[in-house]
Amino acid sequence: MRAAGSRAWVILLLSQLCLGASCDLGRTDPVEGAPGTQGEPAAASGPQVTSLPQVDVSQLTDAETKVWVSLINQQLSPCGEPVSVGRCVAERTACSRCVPAARYLARLVTDGAERVEIEEFYRARFTAPPVAPIALGDSPVRGAEMATVTIVEFSDFQCPFCGRAHAVLSQALRELSGRVKLVFKHYPLSGHVRATPAARAAEAARLQGKFWEMHDLLFENQNALEDADLENYATRLGLDLERFRTDLASPEVQRRVDADRAAGATVGVNSTPSLYINGRKFDEHPRHLTAFLREELEM
Repeated sequence: MRAAGSRAWVILLLSQLCLGASCDLGRTDPVEGAPGTQGEPAAASGPQVTSLPQVDVSQLTDAETKVWVSLINQQLSPCGEPVSVGRCVAERTACSRCVPAARYLARLVTDGAERVEIEEFYRARFTAPPVAPIALGDSPVRGAEMATVTIVEFSDFQCPFCGRAHAVLSQALRELSGRVKLVFKHYPLSGHVRATPAARAAEAARLQGKFWEMHDLLFENQNALEDADLENYATRLGLDLERFRTDLASPEVQRRVDADRAAGATVGVNSTPSLYINGRKFDEHPRHLTAFLREELEM
């Protein structure tokens, strides 16, 4: 979605998220060498793998099974070996990510993703380099500090797709309690005039130990983000109102918001919400988030 418009979420919130659809700063053309383009490498040659006992494809139709077979013979091993993911599993190589990768392809086929989407998702998750490290600093964390899976979210309190993502993320954190953590980063878009004041309000609340409480109120009341609304939320949370007002207008609070936005720009964020899971962009349909996280835990 552009700051002034929106992309459709593919099936639930709809397609290429930053959780399916997003508030967008602009569109990018296909990158040379990306899946579905001329520069994509082919899998190593060798006998075709037609089945894998480790992967349940019983829910696939015959046509879907053919697509899956084609994919496991085309996509390369996620460990960088010069073999297809299918041969990686069949030959029981040392790569522990091959079986999850083959199951991942089966899940995407089952869910009805187009082949070009599947190839893009596979590349982004398994063969493309991760993004530059995102400095977490003292950003707010929800979930277990020592969790093995980390979600970094760049979000905008006025973006409706971010509001929908909030519900999806909250459910995933509940289901995977203790195993996944969410790190929140501000990314207010210029076209959302109340996004920056809302971000400042969340930071002002954080200075009184109530960031997540304010975060939840802002997403639950996205159509009421005027100054009077922000003060009302501060009152509801029992904050010191005079201190809240002072912090809301402080340069330090604005610097924190600006620092998050700069961190997002560094890794290529151009829409909200943008999610990075263990350093890789999550671009699937949002209803797949919990399954994606479970796969990360398995790997």
